[in-house]
Amino acid sequence: MNVLITARKFKARASLKDYITGEVESLKKYNSDILTAEVVLSFQNSKESIKAAEITIHVPGQTLFAEEKSDEFEKSINASVEKLTRQLKKLKTKRISR
Repeated sequence: MNVLITARKFKARASLKDYITGEVESLKKYNSDILTAEVVLSFQNSKESIKAAEITIHVPGQTLFAEEKSDEFEKSINASVEKLTRQLKKLKTKRISR
């Protein structure tokens, strides 16, 4: 699986990139057919520093998307991965039932 990481308006640390790669790779246990994963990190500089993570997963025949915002990138990534986990489980049960 290819993991593409894009940071908008800032440069992501190497430790954050490693964390993202590990979290996204953990999705393989729910579906081994994942082709690519695109992660977009953005930072909104307002009074509260809002950090957003958007993850797009490409599976044959489907594209799954999750977005989450919080005060830390790690929290945003975890929440997005949890959403994608639910989507992958639902996709798997739909395929089994057919």
